[in-house]
Amino acid sequence: MPDLLRPSRYTAFAVCLILLAFWALLVGRHPLAWSGVVLFGALSLIGVHDVLQRRHAILRNYPVIGHIRWMAELVRPEIRQYLIEADEDAAPFSRSQRSIVYQRAKGDAGEQPFGTLLDTYRDGYEFVAHSMMPVTAADPASFRITIGADQCAKPYSASVFNVSAMSFGSLSANAIRALNAGAKRGGFSHDTGEGSISPYHLEMGGDIVWEVASGYFGCRTPDGHFDPDKFAAQAAAEQVKMIEIKLSQGAKPGHGGVLPAAKVTPEISRTRGVPMGQDCISPPRHSAFSTPLEMMAFITQLRTLSGGKPVGFKLCIGHPWEFMSIVKAMLESGVVVDFIVVDGGEGGTGAAPTEFSDHIGAPMREGLLFVHNTLVGAGLRDRIKIGVAGKIVSAFDIASVLAIGADWANAARGFMFAVGCVQSRTCNTNRCPTGVATQDAVRQGALVVPDKAERVYNFHRLTLRALSDMLAAAGLQHPDELKPHHLVRRVSATEIRQFSQLHTFLQPGELLTGDCEDSFYAENWKRASAATFAA
Repeated sequence: MPDLLRPSRYTAFAVCLILLAFWALLVGRHPLAWSGVVLFGALSLIGVHDVLQRRHAILRNYPVIGHIRWMAELVRPEIRQYLIEADEDAAPFSRSQRSIVYQRAKGDAGEQPFGTLLDTYRDGYEFVAHSMMPVTAADPASFRITIGADQCAKPYSASVFNVSAMSFGSLSANAIRALNAGAKRGGFSHDTGEGSISPYHLEMGGDIVWEVASGYFGCRTPDGHFDPDKFAAQAAAEQVKMIEIKLSQGAKPGHGGVLPAAKVTPEISRTRGVPMGQDCISPPRHSAFSTPLEMMAFITQLRTLSGGKPVGFKLCIGHPWEFMSIVKAMLESGVVVDFIVVDGGEGGTGAAPTEFSDHIGAPMREGLLFVHNTLVGAGLRDRIKIGVAGKIVSAFDIASVLAIGADWANAARGFMFAVGCVQSRTCNTNRCPTGVATQDAVRQGALVVPDKAERVYNFHRLTLRALSDMLAAAGLQHPDELKPHHLVRRVSATEIRQFSQLHTFLQPGELLTGDCEDSFYAENWKRASAATFAA
């Protein structure tokens, strides 16, 4: 094709100039002339700017029309989510997963017609095996566990399904209010996240798990170290049921955080105990302890200062010997934590570096199996409860982790969906369209607390009802009866395996006797020392 006949990259710009001249000639003779002049004059000015600017090569080569690329990029996530995405495309949660939360939050049990949409013959498909002698479904209100062993003066009766760690600051005040009000009505707990206990956590009266992280927000000295007096004052509140030390989180394990000074509002300053006008630093490691034995001493201190409330810790599994060193420190010191929460590498409600989200930290199930097995092998499993967090949204999600070692499950993003999150993935921009993850007063004002609190309550209630029905079909009455042999996974087009066949499960005390035949556990147990986190 001759060059003169080829479409020019300046065609759109040239058309704008021609139409500008055309409408300019009609000024005074046509009623729409000035509108045309304004419209095509603006486009022509944009074209001039595009040609002269030096930042974007596409705009220099394709003035005016090149902006379509950025417009398409701007709406691409929404187009994909609402028009292109299949029901089972998890990015990070599928439409089906979100829909079941939305339905239950609105009071609909989440039934579906015409059979499953899942491919039951694909590798990885999982199901709960049912019984030929099903039982009557138990009351979901009975699905509770007691957290706190012999070293705890104030054990806590917890639901098997609770709100995971999300801080005020990452979530709006109204979102915190709605979550806590729903937890109050439903009788389940609400983890504060590392941003400390805000007035909005206390306002609605729901049970609180106070997460104490490396920044010691809410219980810190001016230089960022742990302040025992401030901790004791906060921990004494009746609403505070348990203390959770955050060692790491699934979204960005081993990584600290910075809340820029510009985002430290007066409310956040008061809640976290940090000064205005300075960056709020969350270090990657604790300053209150540096060895496993020192960590046990810190746990003893928190237990005493809190009046004997359950104390535990949360972590995403990394180096296996580091967790084993904590277990050895418990054995050596005699100090045993009340609970451990295993966070999965697939977790995360806020922003994190891409490589950390994608490639740091063990997935939740692998972390859970490792923690469960280590505690069993060390003879401590019956004294320590295990919670998990990591993409939990349905009754089957809960059943699948309880069957392989968990005592309860936490959900963060599931409860965010219940209060209105639409997975716009703008959590780090302060422009959340539903008012859930923003500090913008106008945006969060759109989140009506009584309505969303009811949805949080409904989501929890109907999810546990579905869990009760699943258990009954399997011939079980309580979640603690779920075992690995109740869960089945497809491993090929022609084979399925029970979880008891797929995974290693240690025998009680076998790490202590030296009889462990599994090389992974045996070798890492040898590497671990109560005196240091190093191998």
